[in-house]
Amino acid sequence: MLFSDLETERLYLKNISNEDRDFIYNHFSDEVVCRYLYDEEPLTDIQGADDIINFYIQPEPRIQHRWILIRKSDGMKMGTCGYHCWNQNESTVEVGYDLKEEFWGYGYMQEALKEIITFAIDKMHIKEIIACVSIDNQKSIRLVENLGFVISGSYNEIFRGKEYLHHRYSLYHPNESK
Repeated sequence: MLFSDLETERLYLKNISNEDRDFIYNHFSDEVVCRYLYDEEPLTDIQGADDIINFYIQPEPRIQHRWILIRKSDGMKMGTCGYHCWNQNESTVEVGYDLKEEFWGYGYMQEALKEIITFAIDKMHIKEIIACVSIDNQKSIRLVENLGFVISGSYNEIFRGKEYLHHRYSLYHPNESK
């Protein structure tokens, strides 16, 4: 199995599973968590949580994966992070992440992303990690910039009939050319 549980100083990054059903429902039905997720409406029923989990637990090899961020000190599930659109031929992958508001500002997501970036480079042999961020999401922009991502393009995401400008940020493996 390629995708494994990971660990940082303060976090467990646990592979998403059916036991996370209630957390996933509560997390992705939260309007604040979903504020800048312009690809899906917030969940309104538990079936939506099942759909998310089933998407991420398909047999390997697969082009997507998700971890649940769990704080070591108390076992609190705080958010998720992971990959989608893994293109093995091009050695690229897109990263996604989300965190409950009460955990913002403590460096948890930066800690988690550093670990999955290392995982992507060492285990997935990724040359470019992509983060697509709404220009309105200043916290996320600061996060990716602090991790060394640079703007590599822009595009409009259409959601609910409205356009939302996004920057495409890229992080290149240090030993690879752009």
